[in-house]
Amino acid sequence: MPLQLKFVTSAKRHTDLPDSPCEIALVGRSNVGKSSLINALANRRQLAKVSNTPGRTQLLNLFTLPAGGTVMDLPGYGYAKVPGREKAGWQRMIEDYLIEREPLVLVFVLVDGEIGPTKLDVQMLDWLRQSDVPHTVVATKLDKVKPSKLATRKKELAKGCGLDTGDIMWVSASKGTGVEALAAHVNMLLTP
Repeated sequence: MPLQLKFVTSAKRHTDLPDSPCEIALVGRSNVGKSSLINALANRRQLAKVSNTPGRTQLLNLFTLPAGGTVMDLPGYGYAKVPGREKAGWQRMIEDYLIEREPLVLVFVLVDGEIGPTKLDVQMLDWLRQSDVPHTVVATKLDKVKPSKLATRKKELAKGCGLDTGDIMWVSASKGTGVEALAAHVNMLLTP
């Protein structure tokens, strides 16, 4: 069953966000499919703006569920055609949010299932572990992985993330694969 998400607000600082009883966040490399996954979870096309140009999400974008729990779409890290100073500002904004946002219960780290974890993904996972921020890995773009290569890709991706194969959720926003299971997991986490 799709999540009944509704857009609430965008902000540059987590201190400008409304309070929440509980919150999950999506973080990942630019162009990994965070906005597409939010749209798939809600079964709506343009709830979160999707772009072919990496780096379009530049603010903290907050969505709410009818029960009051919230979902945060964070700016992507990595490639984006913006000045370095602006990118550094995003990093500060993301790190401050991840460490200081009290309602945050879990961070979903999105990793491109087709290419596996990049150096930036590994850095993010290491940072989350060192900062004691609860997180889980979601591999996106499952539809792009050839069925004959899937078992190998799952092992390689898990190893690259320092996890066991069963610790990773696999989804395809475009095909809907794994989206229902992820939506159920999010619903469970966000039901106060």
